[in-house]
Amino acid sequence: MRYVHTMVRITDIDESLDFWVNKFGLEEVRRTEVPEGKFTLIFLAAPADKASAIETRAPELELTYNWDSDEKLETGRAWGHLAYRVDDIYATCQKLMDAGVTINRPPRDGWMAFVKSPDNISIELLQEGDAQAPQEPWASMENTGSW
Repeated sequence: MRYVHTMVRITDIDESLDFWVNKFGLEEVRRTEVPEGKFTLIFLAAPADKASAIETRAPELELTYNWDSDEKLETGRAWGHLAYRVDDIYATCQKLMDAGVTINRPPRDGWMAFVKSPDNISIELLQEGDAQAPQEPWASMENTGSW
């Protein structure tokens, strides 16, 4: 058995790619338009996983856009989150904040933070290696919303 991808539905391709690619830092690996089914599949990979994703199609994040849908996407309590390791939790959170992304659970412990995509997908950020020493403004920053 081998992990392949996680699929999440999106409501706006441009807004989603702005978040996932421009702000979050994933890279588009491939895209499939399916006119007969009226949907688009966009596969993304973390930079460190891109070569593997191109070669084996794993591990990837699949964004699914249904062309004619006006469905309001909601997450249920059974859905958890996506998780990504980052080289520097503080720099990553600062970059996201500077791009207008809300840090829902700041990295007070130098180890873990949470943000959400435009479609309300919860994303856990984990420090690669050991936790960094707590530092301001993160150490005293309150949670915002839910994750």
